[in-house]
Amino acid sequence: MSQKFELLAEDRPDQGKGASRRLRRTGKVPAILYGGHRDPRVIALDHDKLVHSLENEAFFSSILTLTVGNKSQPCIIKDVQRHPYRNVVLHVDLQRIIEDEEIRVSVPFHFLGEDVAPGAKAGGVISRIMTELDISCLPKHLPEYIEVDVSTLELDGIVPLSEVKLPEGVAFVGGDEMLEQPVVMISRPRREVEPEEEGEAGGQESIDTEPKED
Repeated sequence: MSQKFELLAEDRPDQGKGASRRLRRTGKVPAILYGGHRDPRVIALDHDKLVHSLENEAFFSSILTLTVGNKSQPCIIKDVQRHPYRNVVLHVDLQRIIEDEEIRVSVPFHFLGEDVAPGAKAGGVISRIMTELDISCLPKHLPEYIEVDVSTLELDGIVPLSEVKLPEGVAFVGGDEMLEQPVVMISRPRREVEPEEEGEAGGQESIDTEPKED
């Protein structure tokens, strides 16, 4: 079950770039709430509290409770715009949800058994090809994450998307061609050139280039 997160917001009457800059100087983040067959609503969130919530991975794949005034609304995060190099959130998009309508969300993969996988114990390198998956489900079925078990994966082994067990009521977004896409694999480490081989090659080169005596 997803964790519970609450967001407190206030309406913002002014819009535009200038108004957004003024709002950020007061420690607020401009945001918009849309969907649910209702008109979009422009709101403002507390910046520091939002940044703290964003540090939790589950925040992005959970049903949030947004409260404006004395009314609350369930919603999900759809987009977060950040400053290119500062830890500053510039804008947030939130989507209202309706209990009996499916939503599309990107949820992370959690990889289990990497430390005991036979391929890893044999010196293989674990590569996480996919770290998240776009899914579609009703709000009540939204998972916090999707588990991928690699505890039995051998060297050169691959777990394709078709072998990942999705939770009840959850489907991935995309065509059947995605089923064979690798999610995680264990590959053999690259063979390093032996020092002896390097020495032999260097010695041969010195012999070839050495001037001949008369």
